[in-house]
Amino acid sequence: MGIDLELHSSRPARNNWRKSRATLLRSSYGHSDALTDALGSLQLLGVPGRLTAVDPYGDTMMNEQEAAAALQEIHGLTQRCGDERQLAALGDLATMLKECAATPGSYLWFAGD
Repeated sequence: MGIDLELHSSRPARNNWRKSRATLLRSSYGHSDALTDALGSLQLLGVPGRLTAVDPYGDTMMNEQEAAAALQEIHGLTQRCGDERQLAALGDLATMLKECAATPGSYLWFAGD
């Protein structure tokens, strides 16, 4: 089980993979399991925020405003994390959130298993 990340220039077509490629700007598939573990630890600890709303079993979308708010949560999460794989996953997530927040009309797609 893992969460993959895709940054799209506009809301992607979730029901048609081929059409969704037309809006794809960047993707991150290398930290799926570690990202799931890091975000799952937030849920277990009962930490409030946007990142705890990410569904590891389904899809979650964030627009640029939501990404900007979620970006503020990354620092606190990295402080709680000691696992190098999870820290690398959170670093990649932070980069994707920054790019989404800086790109009007964009969406960050958290694709869960």
